[in-house]
Amino acid sequence: MNKFTRFLKSFQYAWYGIVYTVTTQPNFRRHIVVAVIALLAGWYYDLFAWEWCMILLSIGFVWTAELINTAFEHLTDVVTPEYNPLVGKVKDIAAGAVLFAAIAAGIVGLIIFLPYIF
Repeated sequence: MNKFTRFLKSFQYAWYGIVYTVTTQPNFRRHIVVAVIALLAGWYYDLFAWEWCMILLSIGFVWTAELINTAFEHLTDVVTPEYNPLVGKVKDIAAGAVLFAAIAAGIVGLIIFLPYIF
């Protein structure tokens, strides 16, 4: 397999990971719904380019955190299928990262959309 084929294959593997996460993780699907609402609101309010950038970066930040959280959950389950308090902490920290990202994205959304709403 040449380098270009391997390069293209890496996109396929990444896409499989995204599809897997979307189809198996209810929280990821919730983040998608919120993102669609934000995108529709942005279209409705005809956001400026910098506002679009902030919304898109926030969505990407949350989705990335959720993908990494899912990866950590699966990896830790393989390392130790039985309960382990340290593994529990790893999962809690990864989930905390998603929560942090979602709160930050929510704040960005409020800063951008509240002036349009009121």
